[in-house]
Amino acid sequence: MAESRARPSLHGGEWVFAVVGLPLALVGGGYALAVVYAGALLSLTVLGLPFVVLGLLGARGLGAPHRWLVGRLLGEAVEAPGALPRPTGVVARGRAVLTDPVAWRTLLYLVLRMPLGLLGFAAAVVLPLGTVWLLGYPLWARLLEPGPRPLRWDLVAVVLGLLLLSAVPGAVRALSAANRWLARQLLGPARAQQRVRELETARATLLTDSGDRLRRLERDLHDGTQARLVALAITLSLADDALAPAEGPDLDRLRTLVDRARGQTDETVAELRRLTRGIHPVALDGGLGEALPSLAATSPVPLAVRLDLRERPDPAVERAVYFCAAELLTNIARHSAARSAELTARAAGGRVRLTVRDDGRGGAALGAGSGLTGLAERLAAVDGGLRVESPHGGPTVVTAELPSRL
Repeated sequence: MAESRARPSLHGGEWVFAVVGLPLALVGGGYALAVVYAGALLSLTVLGLPFVVLGLLGARGLGAPHRWLVGRLLGEAVEAPGALPRPTGVVARGRAVLTDPVAWRTLLYLVLRMPLGLLGFAAAVVLPLGTVWLLGYPLWARLLEPGPRPLRWDLVAVVLGLLLLSAVPGAVRALSAANRWLARQLLGPARAQQRVRELETARATLLTDSGDRLRRLERDLHDGTQARLVALAITLSLADDALAPAEGPDLDRLRTLVDRARGQTDETVAELRRLTRGIHPVALDGGLGEALPSLAATSPVPLAVRLDLRERPDPAVERAVYFCAAELLTNIARHSAARSAELTARAAGGRVRLTVRDDGRGGAALGAGSGLTGLAERLAAVDGGLRVESPHGGPTVVTAELPSRL
């Protein structure tokens, strides 16, 4: 089903950013160009490196107001980079600044932000003023030079004014998008820092999740399986007593106790299978090609399965894909009110992609308190990612992509 996309609207923050952001862009750009120019001139002297170090520290500091302005007026929240390392010794600290990717990227941002600021100011202020002048040209011309005038120049001015007027919102919107992209690429943490943070978050999530699972397993073993085994031991003890009374074995009572012991054994085995299913699914012994169809067979929603598994991923990746599929199918059954769903898995070219689609009510999203957020964090632990497309009214498409090898 084709979806109509609404044209993005122009909000007041973009106009304010184009006007208010110009002085900051000029100051930052001038600072960055001065650092580069003076650093190049002083590079052959003993003052060169200390000057560049101070310049990079200043550039790092200038990134903060730019991040604040972009977040406040353009709605683009840019994560602040981590603090600069502070090793012992002046030389070591200077080396840390010179090799800091955040400072160099911020310096590049300041250089590129200056022309964007000038273009944004021109689009938000100069173009509207030019539009007003062109639309009012017939009046200005007659006030300055009274008398008959050819009408064609008035018409040309009005048409040009209308064309400029129609171009103003698009120009401001395009330049605002360029500023968002530039800030997102250059003002945030370096990719290596982001990856470290993601891994730290994923590790903390996995440790918390593993601790919760172990506590639940311990509680279930203590309260459930252990109690069943105690009851089984009591039943076997009673059966032993029924074998050796003074008047001979009580066969009817013995038969009843043996039947009870058999039932208790079956229940205990089923309980142990349920508890160990979350540790390592037996179905994964044969790979995803066997595990995913068997998982799909338990879905209460009619589910079509399409597999293209040209290579077998690492065991940890297989487990992540399996539990991701199980979680998504559970969400469909509980929350989507879907009538049908589709599961597609592909493993080729060093990547594994799992896509689960349903025709339910939609509205699923990554966010605080959402089970999808926890799922995305667990996938991040194996260098994977989760993408959710779920407009209200459906359909919902959730895609998980992971590397085949860790």
